[in-house]
Amino acid sequence: MTPSDLVLTRYGVRYLGRRYPCTTGKGGIKSDKREGDGATPRGIHRIVGMLYRPDRIPKPNHWAAPIGPNDLWSDDTNDAHYNHHVKRPYAHSHEKLRRSDPLYDLVILTDWNLPHAEAGKGSAIFIHQYRRPGYPTEGCIAFRRDHLHAIARSITPDTRLIVR
Repeated sequence: MTPSDLVLTRYGVRYLGRRYPCTTGKGGIKSDKREGDGATPRGIHRIVGMLYRPDRIPKPNHWAAPIGPNDLWSDDTNDAHYNHHVKRPYAHSHEKLRRSDPLYDLVILTDWNLPHAEAGKGSAIFIHQYRRPGYPTEGCIAFRRDHLHAIARSITPDTRLIVR
């Protein structure tokens, strides 16, 4: 581990000498993550991208990419684009990245089940804003808005998310 790793502990995420409270999946932390189980996958995950809503927030760092109105994330286990960023029109099951609520105004992408997604192993393990303290996610890790933005300003593609 390095100080630049995001390390999930029972007290939140430890990062650069600070601890940030967070929420995780309603299904707990699992080594055998499956699509729809609501679990946060155990393991060492690389940061592979960052997306943001340019109509709502400034660009958080130089490598973040904007979320447009046609941006989606495939969660269809029967599609070749399962667990990948896709664009509308898209006829398969998906999650909208441009949401009406602020949860995905800033999204940090992990390499969970990427780049070669295994059908049913789980999709879209993101780091994003939480609804409220203690409210679980569908498997993602979520932070208070200001904490998420502070993390986003300083992480790099070399940062890892460590979930034990």
